[in-house]
Amino acid sequence: MQTSTFPSVRALDQLLDGLGAGAARRRQLNMVRGELDRALERDALPVRARRSLRRLLEEEALGPYVRLAESGALRHRQVEGGFPPTSVATNEIRRKCVDLLREALGLPALGLGGGEIPLQPAPEAATLAVLARQLDQYLAGPMSPAQTRLTAVLALELDTAARSGELVELRTTDLGEDNAAVYVERRPQGGGAGEGEWVETSALTRAALERWLEVRGDLVQRAHGTSKLWVSLWMNHDGILDDDGHTTIRPPGMPLEENGLVTSYRVGRLRYDGLRQLLPLKLEALRRTVDAERQRTAA
Repeated sequence: MQTSTFPSVRALDQLLDGLGAGAARRRQLNMVRGELDRALERDALPVRARRSLRRLLEEEALGPYVRLAESGALRHRQVEGGFPPTSVATNEIRRKCVDLLREALGLPALGLGGGEIPLQPAPEAATLAVLARQLDQYLAGPMSPAQTRLTAVLALELDTAARSGELVELRTTDLGEDNAAVYVERRPQGGGAGEGEWVETSALTRAALERWLEVRGDLVQRAHGTSKLWVSLWMNHDGILDDDGHTTIRPPGMPLEENGLVTSYRVGRLRYDGLRQLLPLKLEALRRTVDAERQRTAA
């Protein structure tokens, strides 16, 4: 991220560095940071918001910022040749981030319109056992590298109820002896200090990890090594263009980012037999059911 020319945004960068938010929330907050910087560049906010972070996060500046951002005018790249309005989901995320920043600065939340995004329907608890049986069937036969990775991800999710940002941060060093346990660093959705815990793994997860680690070993060897548990399967690029319009090519075996993990979930849900009926549209909805069941059995 480039350093802003505005003192208020540079102060915002310092605030963000101290928040300790999870990877997904940090990306959302960085989106807001970039939009605020572009709004100041367009002279769309009060002049005093350039110098003071507190002024930048006052309603006098945030009101015009939110309206301009929702119009799409503050997008950092074009979408299909234009700058369309941002989605309802993005609008609600933006408003939530605005309130998180104000609270971090000791200011009350504004609640700038909108309302909470309806949660995706979560599967019934009984579906978890059916899903586990389906994954066990996969392990009994041949699987592609993509199916092997997804099977291990889903098995671990059934044990840990980890968020996608927590899953993607796992390293091979977070696995216990014989994959009998996994250390998960919990990352609160709203930011704040995380808390780690060791979670015992099921026989299903141990078998799924054994299959995946064999595939992973071949991939990582080609990419010169990483300790991240989840790695890419195919050559891709980093999505960042240089001055000549070129991007860095990434070989297979590079650390999988959160977007890649979520995409593999969505694709696998549709691709592999039996999953469409068992998995909700979003991994987060599955996580909520697993978490509720873990809390029920622990009570």
